[in-house]
Amino acid sequence: MDHKEKKVKLAVNGGISFGAKLNAKQLTVIAEYMNDGDELELTTFQQLYIEVLETKVELVKEKFKEVGLSCYPVGNYVKSLRTCNFCKGEEEEGMPVAIELNKRIARKEVPFTLRPAYTGCPVGCGEPLVNDIGVMKVRDGYDLYIGGKAKGKDAKTGTLLMEQLTPEQLYDAVEKIITIYAEQGKKREPFFKFINRYGLENIKESIA
Repeated sequence: MDHKEKKVKLAVNGGISFGAKLNAKQLTVIAEYMNDGDELELTTFQQLYIEVLETKVELVKEKFKEVGLSCYPVGNYVKSLRTCNFCKGEEEEGMPVAIELNKRIARKEVPFTLRPAYTGCPVGCGEPLVNDIGVMKVRDGYDLYIGGKAKGKDAKTGTLLMEQLTPEQLYDAVEKIITIYAEQGKKREPFFKFINRYGLENIKESIA
């Protein structure tokens, strides 16, 4: 093997579900594309980072897909949706909505890494209030928060932007917000800084 060949970093998870889980078959397939001494990086966003040879990226993605693994680009993109770690009850907690939302927004290119999170009830195990975009299922609707920040001395919870949305209203609002950020955000401008500069009211008006 040519050790000088360029490698590409992929973000991998076991798909959108309650908890960050991988099964034995998925772990075995991941291991097939690692050499002795290679390491997996476990992120705080329920993803594993693995480096693969650039010439094998598409093959690896296909092999991972066959066992239910999802691959995402690393860098200034919308991350895969972070979800609750402990709850179960797929229909009751709105997991089909989380899966669809992730399908619509993950991998989109943005000025700076954007972290969306989802939780199926007000307990908030998915930590939606301290991520860039947060969704919380409350009774039969979905509450949307934006602008949370989990790190630093200026850490803060997000602002409640819209309440009791239907799934379609939720998808539409989140997609519009990400489009505004992608088009109006400055290069490497974190989402919370973009909101402060662009204005929360302007965002509300743009997605109304």
